[in-house]
Amino acid sequence: MFKTVVTLLRGQAWDAEERLADRHALSILDQQMRDASRAVERAKRALALAMAQDQAEGRKLAAARAEVAELEGRAIEALKADRAELAERAAEAIAAREADAQAAEKARAIFAAEIGRLESHVRDQSARLAELDRGRRLARAAEAVRIARRGRLEPAPCTQATLSEAEATLARLREKQTEACAAEAALDALDVPPRAQSVNETLAEAGFGPPVKPRAADVLARLKEKAGIPA
Repeated sequence: MFKTVVTLLRGQAWDAEERLADRHALSILDQQMRDASRAVERAKRALALAMAQDQAEGRKLAAARAEVAELEGRAIEALKADRAELAERAAEAIAAREADAQAAEKARAIFAAEIGRLESHVRDQSARLAELDRGRRLARAAEAVRIARRGRLEPAPCTQATLSEAEATLARLREKQTEACAAEAALDALDVPPRAQSVNETLAEAGFGPPVKPRAADVLARLKEKAGIPA
């Protein structure tokens, strides 16, 4: 029983790890690429250092060979002049400088092999990093499209609205606005008197035809008539 529970817990932990990795795949990819980029930069610095050291060894080798050539010339002149002791000293110096030259040659051979290996590594890593960067940009674009289509292909998080929901909200808002505009137009129509009646009143007030509605002057005249007062 205990073994079964442990196996179940391990399986659940694995599932949770997989879901976490899937959910944050782009963030994980970004960090992995930053790590890889730093590794490539370290390789480039190591290559530059190896090339600088190779150049330094090359200068040492050239200097040693030039000094050996000069010493050999002077030693030959000393031998011709029967100055054996000076020729022996020159021979000792030449032997030491030739040893330096041999050491420089071996170092350059080592640096050449290392530089070739590092150059190949840097080219390969740089090409792979560039390909990864292109893939990351495509993955980000695809992820943006996937998020935009949430609600159609997959359920959206409860705290995040979908594009379809936003469209539905906009449709409801426009419908309410249309209804409000229609109501306001109806109220305005009720407040405005009919055009024909308005024209009749204007003509009546100008003395053309009978009055359309009672006037104060007419009421006063009627009252005077009832009271027996001459108009």
